Amino acid sequence: MAFCAKCQKPLTMEVDAYNDDEDTAMGASSGSSAHPDPTNTVPDDVLLSCGDHFHWECLLDSYEYSQCPHCSQSLVTPAAMGSAERIVVDLNNEGGLQEGIDIMPILQEESYLRAYPEERKCRAFLEFCREGDHRAVAELLRSCSEEADEDDMDEDEMDAEAEEPQKSADEILRYQDPIGDMQSGLHAAVANGHREVAWLLLLLASEYPELEFPALVFQESAALEIMRDSQQGKVDIRSLKDAHSRTAEDVARETGIVWHGWIGNGRLAMPEGGRVPAAGGALTI
Repeated sequence: MAFCAKCQKPLTMEVDAYNDDEDTAMGASSGSSAHPDPTNTVPDDVLLSCGDHFHWECLLDSYEYSQCPHCSQSLVTPAAMGSAERIVVDLNNEGGLQEGIDIMPILQEESYLRAYPEERKCRAFLEFCREGDHRAVAELLRSCSEEADEDDMDEDEMDAEAEEPQKSADEILRYQDPIGDMQSGLHAAVANGHREVAWLLLLLASEYPELEFPALVFQESAALEIMRDSQQGKVDIRSLKDAHSRTAEDVARETGIVWHGWIGNGRLAMPEGGRVPAAGGALTI
């Protein structure tokens, strides 16, 4: 039997065997009067290309995703032209055996969050923008201004909340991804064709004139209980550029027809002189 190269323990983990809606353990006989084991043992095995095995958490704790923490052999598969580097592993866990899985993006994300836990909400915000979930974006931003109910938190949770620095809604709205080409939320929404998110971000983090917004945008914003604050002295999200010096409008131009009517009228990029020309194209959400 293989063991974890970091902790030298068996490549398994215990998981809760109880269903929240049931009084008996999974797999236990309904007629049994014995107290069943409340946990199940499942595999927890990451097999690296060098042949070493790790628990998932042990691998994350190493912070050395480019080489094996045990033997120091490089784990990175050289990138083909036009593709990213990869770390390919066999992953065996509660979901079963998955062979040839690229875990490079996950390791980069997790390692970054462990080093900068205060950016967890920022990372979630970017993911919601990429997915086009404008309701989740609004809920996350609202949570920045709502104090946690201490009655619903145990002492450990309150200590963790107090120790971890919190980002403001303004900081999250203007966050740029340091491990993802400095994309902003507006870049992410545009790159993935999500106009609802783009409208919400323009409303909350730009000086784009309110009269140019469709009424439906304001109706949805009111329903989500989130509205524009004063933008005086704040960075306009349209002015943010990614690592390739592209504004969100540059990305829209490359993306194509979904952004017809959005390009060249100041909606996605700050116009020269700060004046917004007359809107062109249909204003649809």
